[in-house]
Amino acid sequence: MTLPADLPRLKDLSQRLGADPLRIQGPGGNTSVKERDTMWIKASGTELADAERREIFVAVDLEALQAAMAAGDPRADQPAEFARVHGGLRPSIETSLHAVFPQRVVVHAHCVDTLALAIRVDARERLAERLGGQRHGFTPYAKPGATLARAVAASGGVEAGVVVLGNHGLIVAGDTVEQAERLFDRVTAALVATPAPFAAPDMAELARRGGRLYAPPPVDHPLHGVALSPYRCQAALRGSLYPDHVIFCGVGATALGAGEIAAAGGPPFLLVPGVGALIARDASAGALALSRCLGDVLARVPQEAELIYLTPAENAELIDWDAEKYRRALNAS
Repeated sequence: MTLPADLPRLKDLSQRLGADPLRIQGPGGNTSVKERDTMWIKASGTELADAERREIFVAVDLEALQAAMAAGDPRADQPAEFARVHGGLRPSIETSLHAVFPQRVVVHAHCVDTLALAIRVDARERLAERLGGQRHGFTPYAKPGATLARAVAASGGVEAGVVVLGNHGLIVAGDTVEQAERLFDRVTAALVATPAPFAAPDMAELARRGGRLYAPPPVDHPLHGVALSPYRCQAALRGSLYPDHVIFCGVGATALGAGEIAAAGGPPFLLVPGVGALIARDASAGALALSRCLGDVLARVPQEAELIYLTPAENAELIDWDAEKYRRALNAS
């Protein structure tokens, strides 16, 4: 296989995006580049922030994958089946999503400004206002894989290279790395929202309530803002807003009751309403990244906004999905 000449430039872009928690959280997001009948894509469970330190890109048979999708072959939901080299890292679970774009370079990010709009009931209308004349597509939430890829292909945004995924994130595509990056910057700049400020958490009370198992994050951690805002706290407690939260933090959020002390066997983070937030001392890197993401996203949601949550069935299929168990295991190690 011939490596794409611009793979080093894609690695540089990937590393920069992966290092910014407002763009990518932990092992979320992915990038790819096509070269003739092969697509090089980030491996499942790896982090874009490591793109220049580790070999995180794997090659897949692009033509075979596209043929499987066109035929409705269930193998299209098993990207490892199309890996050029077997036995190593698996291609991203979102490989089919990248394959439907005709452009060479695809960037998929879970940027918090996009998520703050994509979780809203009126997401389609708000996005159209923000993006103005920029052609784009929008798809309601669907489990990552071939079903989502087909919805994206029908969204009207593939040719323009911009698609927003409901309760999920943003995809941009271009024929060069530079073109994709310029488009990504233009779209994300149009979606920027100012985060709401929050009062200082009660760090002493949090330390008492967390005991030996949980600790308060730094005083400026955005998750504190969720616990200190009645609206945002209730929004977090109602359920899950995007898939990576389910994978790394579990379904929704949990709050301690009045005077309650954190106990063993709890979730990766806890909200203490009116006091602040706690994070488990043994939380995984993914859980740390996604707990911050929840604070960053909800800080950008106005209180009048009505939100869409993943259903119990959608939560369950993510938790029980073998591809996500694999990604979660890699992150834990």
